[in-house]
Amino acid sequence: MIGKFFRSSVGLSILAVLVSFVVGGVLIAFSNADVEAAVPYFFASPMDSLNAIGTSVFGAYDAMFRGAIFNYQAGSFAEMIRPITETLAYATPITMAGLGLAVAFRSGLFNIGGTGQILFGAMFAGWVGINVHLPWILLFPLAVLAGIIGGALFGGLVGLLKATTGANEVIVTIMFNYIAAMLLEYLLKTPVLQAPNTVNPISAPIQNDAKYPAFLGTDFRLHAGFFAMLAAVWFVWWLLNRSSVGFQFRALGHNPNAARVAGINLNLNYVLVMAVSGALAGLAGTAQILGTEGVLTTGVAASFGFDAITVALLGRNNPLGVLAAGVLFGGLRAGAVTMQANQNVPIDIVFIVQSMIVLFIAAPPLVRAIFRLRDKQKEAAK
Repeated sequence: MIGKFFRSSVGLSILAVLVSFVVGGVLIAFSNADVEAAVPYFFASPMDSLNAIGTSVFGAYDAMFRGAIFNYQAGSFAEMIRPITETLAYATPITMAGLGLAVAFRSGLFNIGGTGQILFGAMFAGWVGINVHLPWILLFPLAVLAGIIGGALFGGLVGLLKATTGANEVIVTIMFNYIAAMLLEYLLKTPVLQAPNTVNPISAPIQNDAKYPAFLGTDFRLHAGFFAMLAAVWFVWWLLNRSSVGFQFRALGHNPNAARVAGINLNLNYVLVMAVSGALAGLAGTAQILGTEGVLTTGVAASFGFDAITVALLGRNNPLGVLAAGVLFGGLRAGAVTMQANQNVPIDIVFIVQSMIVLFIAAPPLVRAIFRLRDKQKEAAK
């Protein structure tokens, strides 16, 4: 039963993460000064070397736990739970964008333009949040809707180009990432988005009435965008598994030729898939600008667009899997800061762990070989 579970796609994903953390532990040990001092005397005093290795690895991952889940060393309950709120704050935009890419991947379209779509969502939502003056009950939903529309338009344009010209969505989305980044940089130097009386590329602050409510208080970065993210998880599950549109998306991903023979309009679905994908990434942009950041800068999308690719792949393009992967990556981001500050572990180690997760997810035979798992599908084919 256990072996069958770990041979499944979910089990292989868990094992890929486990192996990545083991590799990270090896790198932590090699980069530790105490380990470097003890290892040359390994044969003379092996226990000293092993203790140094164990202390370095355990200390680093303990610090990551305290920075990402629960800080048991803190002096107050609020400080104890702050790490999990930071994890969820990071996970919110990553998961939203990951859901968007998962929709595209399930439909056979490789959308790697999450960064550009996040930026467009942030620009549209930011402009409304800065310049439109309405009561909160109108302004907030209008700003969120503007961000969703911005991402949908930018993503839908990719689908339109593919439908009308046959353009490869991989190349187009890569180029669109640059277009979005450069357009934002330009607009932040013009009156359209630049804050008055400044020469820096930064916008005026978002109005409080346009922001996601900080339901835990202003001392925490987690905001109501977290609930919007959970709603997005449900929406994508319903879309892909319970709606006729989602059925067409999945048919497009399984076999475009069969979908065409069945009467599905491929060109229309290319546009719809990319519009939905972009809309979810635009929602991630609203979580950034109307929640965490509060001002538009060129770094508002951070690396969330590219992290979302890994999150979608790690979650096997399943909404619940994407949610779990998003929380994992949020925890890695939140814990990396504490790990570096408390244990002097280079923050690059976390990026290496993320990269190793991508490697092992992309190479299931390698994971099977490490754990000596049989591939039942290959055996059945023989």
